Amino acid sequence: MRVKRGLAGHRRHKKYLSAAKGFRGGRSRLYRTAREAVERSMQYAYEGRKNRKRDFRALWILRINAGARLSGLSYSRMMHGLKLAGIALNRKTLADMAVYCKEDFAHVAGLAKAALK
Repeated sequence: MRVKRGLAGHRRHKKYLSAAKGFRGGRSRLYRTAREAVERSMQYAYEGRKNRKRDFRALWILRINAGARLSGLSYSRMMHGLKLAGIALNRKTLADMAVYCKEDFAHVAGLAKAALK
């Protein structure tokens, strides 16, 4: 008796074609090109999840630096001052303070400045 593999193949094709919804042209209609496009997009998504962390850290550092310079410090001197003062705030929190709570950030920067002396 022969093995009919239609159902398994259809399921496999359907999985890739439904993942390729929204792609343009043959990339959403033709199985082979859709599979290539989906696999490539999954690679980009994986890399993107790693890059997002890098990008946000760079953004936070930029914002902290801008806030620190208003208080007469550079980013690196401020971070060093915070360490000496024993203030353990992460960069995300500091960046949010620099944008939304400028007075509080200035106070923290002042503490860092005092610890440097």
